[in-house]
Amino acid sequence: MPIVRVREVVKETSDAHTLVLESGEGERVDYVPGQFLTIRIPSDRPEGAARCYSLCTAPGHDEFPAVTVKRTDGGYASNWLCDHAGVGTELEVLAPSGIFTPASLDEDLLLLAGGSGITPVMSILKTLLHSGTGSAVLLYGNRDEHSVIFAEQLRELVARFPERLRVVHWLETVQGLPSQASLGALLRGFWDHDATAPEAFVCGPAPFMDLAERTLLGLGVPERRVHMERFTSLEGDPFAAPAAIDDAGPASEVEVTLNGETRVLAWPESNNLVDVMLAAGMEAPYSCREGACSACACIVLDGEVSMDRNEVLDDADLADGLVLGCQARPRSPRIRLSYDG
Repeated sequence: MPIVRVREVVKETSDAHTLVLESGEGERVDYVPGQFLTIRIPSDRPEGAARCYSLCTAPGHDEFPAVTVKRTDGGYASNWLCDHAGVGTELEVLAPSGIFTPASLDEDLLLLAGGSGITPVMSILKTLLHSGTGSAVLLYGNRDEHSVIFAEQLRELVARFPERLRVVHWLETVQGLPSQASLGALLRGFWDHDATAPEAFVCGPAPFMDLAERTLLGLGVPERRVHMERFTSLEGDPFAAPAAIDDAGPASEVEVTLNGETRVLAWPESNNLVDVMLAAGMEAPYSCREGACSACACIVLDGEVSMDRNEVLDDADLADGLVLGCQARPRSPRIRLSYDG
């Protein structure tokens, strides 16, 4: 597993810290905007402790990757990182993962963030402005002005890209809690409704995300253009060794394409795809291994696959052929799938 070292700690607010990370010699963290890192938290718990934290930096622009951690009441991982992670702290991580990322940096985006949900949205926003040609509107909700993460960075981006970025803050202490009517009235003016709706990216607390999704769909934004990033606490240890392959029962033949390499593997029906790929020496992407994060998502091109559990893929994703490798089981003799899109 990769090891990263904390290079700098930036105190964003009273309860949110950004950890700037550097890799070991000869290593690097390759990621795309909107992805996250899964971090192992030191723990004597038998099930281990790991959490997913979004990268807030822009690949190709920021020299070092960084994650932002907001302290939560009773949060084992967030409190440990905020209290103990300092300059020089080494952390074990999994490779960056996630599909909460724009297909193009040259299209206009509508970004909605609540609280610490700004983290992956900030990565998308900065990458769009520095490496693309698209414009963006960011609606950012917080409790009050002291809760605004990246406040200074956002002011600097607006000053540098005044024609391409508009930031609208929603503060509960000023405007109260948003409703579908009030949020819809605000969003309605952000695009020409005779034109194609912009892609929308939403991240934040569950009530905020549910409200944003209802509002966007109610305004006529197609479901497939609304992207949601939801995180749940991990129940198991994604850093544990993969399960042993049980090849006693029936097996299918699967052709897998990953990072430009295509291999044909035997896929016993009692094992999930990620474990089969790892056992064969392929660097299958994964994070939670619980069907809750989309890190292992791939596209079924031919054949049939079922899933034991799915907490993140919606109907549009399923219609596009996406499945979660950590939950996938073969349901036809031959299957062809790809992680490369």
